Amino acid sequence: MTRWIFKILRPSEWQDAQTTDTFSGAPIDEADGYIHFSTWIQLKETAKRHFADEPELHILAFDPQVWSNGFLKWEPSRGGDLFPHLYAPLDVAEAAKHWTLSGEDKTFSEIESWLAHD
Repeated sequence: MTRWIFKILRPSEWQDAQTTDTFSGAPIDEADGYIHFSTWIQLKETAKRHFADEPELHILAFDPQVWSNGFLKWEPSRGGDLFPHLYAPLDVAEAAKHWTLSGEDKTFSEIESWLAHD
């Protein structure tokens, strides 16, 4: 589907994710029964809709091939777009890249630059 998928975490969620091998996700992930990801095309809108009031965000990039075991499913969501959902705990050590965005950095320009060179 796509080369990279992204997980957005608040600072407290990022801290929690680093202290366990089996991070079950943010509260919305736990409530829905899967870990929400976004593609690059979906990422900015996801941040705008669900994280607009957050002064700092942690963005993690994952290669979806990590979950070739079937735990990652592409399911319709916002506007009928297919979103990646992980039906397993998340190991943040598997992230290919991590960014901390705040203030003007929330333009996602660092991520866009990284993708252009990938």
